[in-house]
Amino acid sequence: MPTPTVTPMRGQPVLQQWARRFDLLADPNRLRILHRLHHDPDLCACDLADAVGIRPTALSQALRLLREQGWVEATRQGRLMRHRLVDATVHSLLHTVGADHRH
Repeated sequence: MPTPTVTPMRGQPVLQQWARRFDLLADPNRLRILHRLHHDPDLCACDLADAVGIRPTALSQALRLLREQGWVEATRQGRLMRHRLVDATVHSLLHTVGADHRH
């Protein structure tokens, strides 16, 4: 069986990037955050923490990881930070696992 070709992407082999993606998705808190942002974009951190049922400090740490990966973006609105899912691949993965949009 031939060995798959690994194409570098942003300095990392593709398989390492996918391993990182799956590692981030494996955490139930991060997955709940992504799922909620998929349904309700532009939530402030306080509403997001309440919606997913985690402490603000745990939410802050999870959001930091998701922002570093480029999955979530934060924008300031006055004193609030609003968060939204911006990664198309994660968006597609959420649809694949049945996370439809609310209308």
